[in-house]
Amino acid sequence: MAKAVQDAIEHDEHLLVQAGTGTGKSLAYLVPAIEHAMATGKPVVIATATLALQAQIIDRDLPRIAQALRPLMGRLPTFALVKGRSNYLCKHKMTGGFPDEDEDTLLSMGSVDADRSKLGGEVLRLRDWSDVTESGDRDELVPGVSMRAWRQVSVSARECLGSKCPMATECFVEVSRAAAQEVDVIVTNHAFMAIDAFEGRRMLPEHDVLIVDEAHELTDRVTSTVTDEITSATVAIAAKRAARYGSTEQLNDGADTLQSVLDELPEGRLARGLPDALAIALGAIRDAARGLQSELKGDSKEAPDGARQIARSGIDEIFDACERLLDERELDVAWVSKDPRRGSSLRVAPMSVAMTLREKIFGDRTVVLTSATLELGGTFDVVAGTLGLRGDNAPKWTGLDVGSPFDYPQQAIAYVASGLPAPGRDGAADVVFDEIEQLIRSAGGRTLGLFSSRRAAETAAFHMRTRLADLGIKVLCQGDDQTPTLVREFASDVKTCLFGTMSLWQGVDVPGSACQLVIIDRIPFPRPDDPLSSARTEAISKMGGNGFMAVSATHAALRLAQGAGRLIRRQDDRGVVAFLDSRMVSARYAGFLQKSLPPFWPTQDAKLVRKALKRLDETAPDPVDVAEVATRPAAVAPPVARSARTAVTSGHAWSEEEDQELRDGVEAEISIEELAEHLELAPDVITARMNQLELVEAAE
Repeated sequence: MAKAVQDAIEHDEHLLVQAGTGTGKSLAYLVPAIEHAMATGKPVVIATATLALQAQIIDRDLPRIAQALRPLMGRLPTFALVKGRSNYLCKHKMTGGFPDEDEDTLLSMGSVDADRSKLGGEVLRLRDWSDVTESGDRDELVPGVSMRAWRQVSVSARECLGSKCPMATECFVEVSRAAAQEVDVIVTNHAFMAIDAFEGRRMLPEHDVLIVDEAHELTDRVTSTVTDEITSATVAIAAKRAARYGSTEQLNDGADTLQSVLDELPEGRLARGLPDALAIALGAIRDAARGLQSELKGDSKEAPDGARQIARSGIDEIFDACERLLDERELDVAWVSKDPRRGSSLRVAPMSVAMTLREKIFGDRTVVLTSATLELGGTFDVVAGTLGLRGDNAPKWTGLDVGSPFDYPQQAIAYVASGLPAPGRDGAADVVFDEIEQLIRSAGGRTLGLFSSRRAAETAAFHMRTRLADLGIKVLCQGDDQTPTLVREFASDVKTCLFGTMSLWQGVDVPGSACQLVIIDRIPFPRPDDPLSSARTEAISKMGGNGFMAVSATHAALRLAQGAGRLIRRQDDRGVVAFLDSRMVSARYAGFLQKSLPPFWPTQDAKLVRKALKRLDETAPDPVDVAEVATRPAAVAPPVARSARTAVTSGHAWSEEEDQELRDGVEAEISIEELAEHLELAPDVITARMNQLELVEAAE
């Protein structure tokens, strides 16, 4: 794989690599990437889908690889993590430069309301943390805080005052991005990379190589970044914030009208375009927002005003959303969503981002895409099509499957609970909870539960906490804390289970005995009424294709392969993947789904599986040590200037500063032994470099 990545970079040709767990794919792409960056002086960008993989690359992979390559490359390779602005503390907001997000509850310490007290406590802890953190990165705060609390100390990209901010020179984000301009490898996420490419913001430095890990997620993540939403609440909040700068009566009227129209519309896709009443409401809001935009610009000579900037941000967002919805672009899909807590909302997203990716991502750089699941049905064509790499004038690319080092039939069992009823919309039956309980009891904990919805995960966690209390088994659920914190707790204690959805299906790396059972509650099809999936299915069917297999079955196959891949992370791992959905063996598409999984040993025998889990529990070694959260500076090891030319002697990479110290030492007639002691190097290393610099005669 490393050779293929190197060839792709040298020949400016895109590469798709399917590399299973344990192949060392991050090593395979990082080594040639670093070589290219250090040779050309241009950084390489690595984009991932999950925070877990970002942390793995920054905290584990890159430090080891950099040290290993240092003697060969002449200096220590450097790297940095770059995230979106809202992931960092805003120093100006911390010092009162912006209005409180939740003024009626923030720091209400005397209130009897538990939520208010909790929020106040979290914000106080954030204030204490802000005095000691060097990066301001939210992921360093352990345990984490709620999003509501984090909003009190962070701002979005639109809300930021930019260069006008009085604390711009001290800003955590600006320090991070400035450091990233000077490193060899930049690690970021799919969304940040896409926004940078699509909107031309130039938040990332110029680069000619992009490596996309977890590439099977790219189209979904990119789609999310270009999805817009509008609700009556967001319009009302924008109006409230803008009220001190202009008249908002029309905007408030528009919010009320939008609410009544959305409440009358059924949930789902607006397949026949915007209803007249909805178009009129959106037009009124757009026009009112346009009027306020000019009033919110303010005088350029005025001091920066955080409240004005937040108000302007809100108005701009609703104006852009209304404008886009009213344009009714050919590939856009609009739909109404209903939520018991948030009420009705209107959303719009592109049915396909393939051509946008082709133009903005693949146009002027070499792109390497890798994942454990890029090849479906023996071909890369399905995934390549979603990325814009098929069809007329498509860029040239190559596909490579590097296989797996694991003996899957010997290491793992794929168990289908075929006796359970097929999953329904009413939630899991008691017999399903009975099955989960028996499996976890047999495993002694050690269980990662992957569920198709947050509600399913929370319900299962509630039941298991009661049922397993007698064994002292702890059940964590996604949402209890930040996901990295939960994963670390799960990995450090064998009597702990972790239940969750979405982000736990991929990117979670818990090798060893802490995870010997992975439970998948149901085949993760997209919902039948999912607006984008239904639109894509319909479009493919109209062209004569099989919409269900191309969209729903493909989506499920990718998710299942990723979820099942959580079990075997190294060559001595053992365990069971339990599917609680009988359709895995009974449905007409079962064969397609099974072929997408690693070749585990298959069975439907519950007793056999429980005995196997008990045996594994009784003989399991101690869990693998879990690394603590690393404290990350803005960048790792600021590099020697790119123009510097260094050499290596006996494994030591010399910098220009060290070379100058040698010259100065020779001129001052300092002995080799003294120079060795001063530079903390062996005398033969000093002598070798002096020979290279032709300083030996002078020293003698």
